[in-house]
Amino acid sequence: MRTRLRIERVQRLLIRVRASPSARLAILAVVLACCGYAVAVEWPGVHAALGRVRWYAVAGSAAAAMAGAGAMMLAWRALLADLGSPLPVATTTRITFVSQLVKYVPGAIWSFAAHVELGYDYYVPRRRGAASVIIGLAVGVAVGLAIAAVALPLASAAAARHYVWALVALPVILVCLCPPVLGWLTDRGLRVLRLPPLERRVSWRGLAVAAGWTALGWLLLGVQVWLLLASMTGRGAGVLLVAVGGYALACSVALALVVFPNGIGPRELILIAALAPVLDRPAALALALLARATTTISDLAWGGIGLAIGWRARAAEPAPVSLGSLEPDVRGAS
Repeated sequence: MRTRLRIERVQRLLIRVRASPSARLAILAVVLACCGYAVAVEWPGVHAALGRVRWYAVAGSAAAAMAGAGAMMLAWRALLADLGSPLPVATTTRITFVSQLVKYVPGAIWSFAAHVELGYDYYVPRRRGAASVIIGLAVGVAVGLAIAAVALPLASAAAARHYVWALVALPVILVCLCPPVLGWLTDRGLRVLRLPPLERRVSWRGLAVAAGWTALGWLLLGVQVWLLLASMTGRGAGVLLVAVGGYALACSVALALVVFPNGIGPRELILIAALAPVLDRPAALALALLARATTTISDLAWGGIGLAIGWRARAAEPAPVSLGSLEPDVRGAS
């Protein structure tokens, strides 16, 4: 009985934290303070590790991050088309990456709402937009955990044993992603959001295409970390699997922690631990900071492209015609 009451109190606390922007900001401030303290304590080792990274590795890492984000965008586009709202690549780019600029605000609801509302501007029904974002998130987590489940044991059995708690969730997620189950869950989720059910559900083909793009995205994002890791250690292909598996695991788990904006904090902690077989703690901390920096560069670059697409589209729209400008023609016709 006491255990049940404790669980209920924790659940009520989590609900209040999610609903309170000030609480989320306070949590973020604590996380950033802890990260700053860790960097200050480990600064000599961090500085030495940063000095071993070549500029071209950082540039290549940012390019890989952008390529991975582009593949993830195409995965969402495939899901949206399968649900009945095919969009051009340029339009999908604008919706995805302009809305993702909002993900740095504490609470995933803001980025989610921006995604749905920007899609609505292009005649994507809100229920379809909401369902596609949620399904895309689930596919991303499932594929990321699957890649981690394959890559980490091959790279380091010790690393895999440390994260078996995350990998055991993979079979449950895969079952939930089967279209019959996924359709039922999606309709229930839309009901919670007070939206009507979908006109059509995700098909096996649509899910497979989205999963393919997502897998490519995770691999490219893993290359983002691998380029930094290879430059830091000089070990080349020998650290590829741990980079890909560790980053996929870190991001997949962080995606579920909506309290933290863009997974700041948890993602770095998991990545540092996953890299333990090949890096000491100060060097792993330096790499995690560099990976966060290249991800931010990618987000800002893609966001700028999305904004430019929007400005160009508005500039190409015909100017509204006033009634006054039509008066000469009307008079002449009469």
